[in-house]
Amino acid sequence: MDSDLKGRTILLGVTGSIAAYKAADITGRLTEAGADIFPIMSAGAANFIQPLTLQTLSKNPVASDIWQEGVGWQPGHIELADRADLLLVAPATAHCIAQFAHGLAPDLLTSVHLATPAPVILAPAMNGKMLKHPATQANMACLRGRGYRFIEPDTGMLACGYEGPGKLASVEAIVARVRDFFRR
Repeated sequence: MDSDLKGRTILLGVTGSIAAYKAADITGRLTEAGADIFPIMSAGAANFIQPLTLQTLSKNPVASDIWQEGVGWQPGHIELADRADLLLVAPATAHCIAQFAHGLAPDLLTSVHLATPAPVILAPAMNGKMLKHPATQANMACLRGRGYRFIEPDTGMLACGYEGPGKLASVEAIVARVRDFFRR
């Protein structure tokens, strides 16, 4: 078993994209590499993949509701934010990217995002027109200016039937990028 990520705590944000199903493979591969994965699912993500899948693969509870936090005295989103070595969001929707860029925190994932001092890597996945929209491009530029890293989406057939940019990067590319991040 490859364990180059042993001792690393990664919060895996999963948002409401058809590509959310790939979070299972990302979770499995990062866990196999030794990382301690804590999945955080948006409400939309649960329409595409069941939390039990990520819980089983990560061997950790899936966090999804800011109002159903842990049992300790400290709010769960703060405890998660404090333990992270990295916040990886894959897939990251246009909605999520906009919320991050504007500092909005209406749910657990965005609240953890605001509270964590950990670096952030985003792997966008959306319709190509949404990706190219000036608002999305401005939000991504804003986040890049804050030091956020992006795993650029692939070009290919999208779930909407269009072909073009916006397809979630391959699982292999995402895992490789995380490994490279921790090697530096």
